[in-house]
Amino acid sequence: MRVERLRLRDFRCYQHAEVAFGEGLTVVHGANGSGKTSLLEALYFACTARSFRTANEREVVRFGAPATRVVLQGCDAAGQHELAVGFAPGEPKRLTLDGAPVERLLEAAHRPLVSVFSPDRLELVKGGPRLRRAHLDQLVAALWPARAATRRSYRDALAQRNALLQRVRSGRAEARALQPWDLELATHGIKLAADRARASDAVAGHFADHAQALGLDGVVQLSYRSRCLAGDVEGLAAEIAAAIATDLTRGYTTHGPHRDDLSMRRDGRNLRAYGSQGEQRLALLALLLAERDALDATRERPPLMLLDDVMSELDGSRRVRLAETLGRRGQAVVTATELEHVPNWDRGGVTHVAVEPLVAALAP
Repeated sequence: MRVERLRLRDFRCYQHAEVAFGEGLTVVHGANGSGKTSLLEALYFACTARSFRTANEREVVRFGAPATRVVLQGCDAAGQHELAVGFAPGEPKRLTLDGAPVERLLEAAHRPLVSVFSPDRLELVKGGPRLRRAHLDQLVAALWPARAATRRSYRDALAQRNALLQRVRSGRAEARALQPWDLELATHGIKLAADRARASDAVAGHFADHAQALGLDGVVQLSYRSRCLAGDVEGLAAEIAAAIATDLTRGYTTHGPHRDDLSMRRDGRNLRAYGSQGEQRLALLALLLAERDALDATRERPPLMLLDDVMSELDGSRRVRLAETLGRRGQAVVTATELEHVPNWDRGGVTHVAVEPLVAALAP
């Protein structure tokens, strides 16, 4: 779905606002602290019913207001659509698609896919494997929605096995009771690892191309790193069973796809450990752009790109390369303190949104 308009009520610093977005690149500009990031957050909230900035969603409600509401309007081949999210702290969110209640926006047929770059998301490159696994699983679900169930099945089996491990440790169950769960975990684990590897392969070539275009020198590689050697269910079940002594010592399942990682390397060195802040920033950008290409190729649905403070730490040539890439296909919304920070901001087809006039009332 192409996003056309966003309406806000009592979201962060905004009392009321209505914003129109262009078909290609939209530049949101204004002084620091004026609400640019909050506008991107509201777009993300309307698409996913979640915040990309905080786990405490009470923070998105304007200070002193009882609730917030965001409404997103757009169109696709089927016509016009409207997504709405209402949220009052302490109450369930009220989610609707075209006026009809839905339980989860992530499963809504006409919801736009969305991808976010923000300085905080550098943890995806320099943080622990858990974040990268979760991100890769989200990519799998976006590329092949029917396969999202595999992750849930694996997670449920893992929880059951871990609970049984605790019973074995306390003497309330025998170790042989773990065997059926070893097989259950392996059944879903083989599928999960295969989906992740396939998603990684779909992105790897685009990742290398974008990294080179953005000026990340050297041989840049993206790959799925699995700790499991087995290629079938029985083999993985045997590997899981072989770790029983360690599992009982630690109290949780220590072997399986839940311990795997997505590796980003430059000239053979892991960017997590050896990359500079600038190199990690370029790697994150390359990854998100590569995923856009993979989604476009697989589903003809390039995601809405939300890029916060992306230009400030790029030099002039990299800004030009990024602006050219964003302008080729799909929608993107970029924040900047000055329009001039975005190359070719004055060309036709670029939409400008000045933030300060939008802020009708600031939080006291």
